[in-house]
Amino acid sequence: MASGFPENSLATFSNTLKYTEAFFEVDPRLTKDSVVVLMHDATIDRTTTGKGKVSDYTYQQLQQFFLKDKEGTITPFKIPTLLDALKWSRNKTILNLDHKGVPFEIISNIIRKSKNKVVMMTIHSPEQAQFYLNKNPNSFFSVHIRSKKDFTKYETAKIPWKNMIAYIGPDFNSENRELLKMLHDKGVLCMISAASSFDKLENQAERANAYNKLYAEGADILESDLPIEVGKAIQQL
Repeated sequence: MASGFPENSLATFSNTLKYTEAFFEVDPRLTKDSVVVLMHDATIDRTTTGKGKVSDYTYQQLQQFFLKDKEGTITPFKIPTLLDALKWSRNKTILNLDHKGVPFEIISNIIRKSKNKVVMMTIHSPEQAQFYLNKNPNSFFSVHIRSKKDFTKYETAKIPWKNMIAYIGPDFNSENRELLKMLHDKGVLCMISAASSFDKLENQAERANAYNKLYAEGADILESDLPIEVGKAIQQL
């Protein structure tokens, strides 16, 4: 995220889209009064001016706090609701909803209420995928497929390959290179995460080189905490 722009913030998403195409992973959590808001951690200490658990506050109580950027600088932005985020993203980008313990039924109802027909859910099992497919056969998923065993589970469960992208790991190794080909043969786009690895390189030129190598090796999507920088690095591709 850029300085002055906190995570899980609509202002940050808008700013990012000025520089590069992107979709955004967001983190739905339940407040004390069962409003679903965006917050990565179970507590608000790291990313806001408040302290304590999200679940200790009502949504209105959370509005007294301000979001902080990655350097800890206080911004003018407040904690958004998932519903507001989904309404905002229509015709702009895609939100990928991570699973942070909010019941699937609640998430499904909010998606329906938002009238947003292009939403992606992170799921960790064929059973989770099937729940959403039973509600909507066009549901789309970000699926953790880190091994051939994972691949076989989704194949056996007959989860449609056309309904997913696949996260295959934080870098390339001998196993997931083979996995990449198997998934590509199914028409599945594959994602590598740089957030915990290549994003941490100290030199911007090193980071740019790493991002480009990942795409050169066949990654279709790069998950990064530095999306604007990634966008600039891969422009020549």
